[in-house]
This record gives sequence, C-alpha cells and structure tokens, in this order.
Amino acid sequence: MRLVLASASPRRRELLRSIAPQFEVVPSEIEETLEDGPAPVAVARLALRKARAVAARVREAVVLAADTVVILDGAALGKPADAREARAMLRRLRGREHEVITGVAVLDSRTGREASTSVVSRVRMAAYSDATLEAYVATGAPLDKAGAYAIQDLGGALVERLAGSYTNVVGLPVEETRWLLAEFGVPVSAPAEP
Repeated sequence: MRLVLASASPRRRELLRSIAPQFEVVPSEIEETLEDGPAPVAVARLALRKARAVAARVREAVVLAADTVVILDGAALGKPADAREARAMLRRLRGREHEVITGVAVLDSRTGREASTSVVSRVRMAAYSDATLEAYVATGAPLDKAGAYAIQDLGGALVERLAGSYTNVVGLPVEETRWLLAEFGVPVSAPAEP
C-alpha cells in the first residue's frame, strides 16, 4: 500500500521514516486554522482536513497528516511571524507549563475510510534568562516552530520538564501514528531506539 505524508515538515519526515521507511511527500497546502472547540478535537479535525485535501489529489494511497499546536492559558500559539513575535512567545512560556497537542489523521483514498486522534504532552519551560532567550532567537530556529521552540534542537535547553510523548512535541507522536497506520494495513516497524 502506497503511503503519502501530507506535510512538508522535515521533522515529521524523519519521525515517520523511523517506523515506515517508504513513503511519498505531498504537502496539503491548506490554510491551517483551528476550528472552535476543545483543542485536542480541533487539531485532530485540522489534521483530517489536511489528509482529505491530499487524498483528493492522490490515488490508491493511505494519506497521513498531522498538525501540532502549543496551548498556553487556553490560547493557541502558532508559528511566530518574525523574531519579535518569537521573543514575545518565549517570554510568555518562560517558567510556565503548557500543552503541546498533535492531531494525527489517516485516510485511505481508495475507500474513503478515515481515522484521527490527538495526543497531549505537557511541557514546563525553564526560567531561562533574557540573554539565553535572545541567543536562541538569534539562531533563527524559533521561526518555523509552533510556540517558537523545538525540543529536539537548541530549544531543548529551554525545557525543564516533559510529561508525555517526546515525539509528539517534535511534531508526530510515533507510537499512536504506528498504531493508526497498522489499522490501515500499512507495514510499520517499531521505532528505532534513540
């Protein structure tokens, strides 16, 4: 069965490769807006919209889509537009706990069968200094990350504690993705040990 990843994210490609080495990439190119309602439901629905958009363009494939959002004080923090916005997000997150929610959707373009789920992780940020914050922003790394940080790179130094799935925070909860793909008949393997 042909597997298509509906994402241009290099992080999602890397994580998916750990369980399903053969797949194609076809980005969804839809507007990424969350619907009203509980964040775990809204982000799963957004992932499903992405999967549907790609499934309409591909034939004979299982389409995997995902979307990740950072929630602080009930509000979603997306990707910062610029360094100023990244600084503001990182100041809001400093010393506080937030949720990282990833919605995952799988759709079989042959049958129309679809399934989705969401995974929630809790992250507590360290009480980092302004100098540390500025040094991180200067790397440019925060600009394409929800919440303005990436736990898997230099942004990991800003994190004090993680409760839940590490790969969820990176952008694709590998275990849940593996289970969903297996339900759709996609051959998957156990993720490689880090």
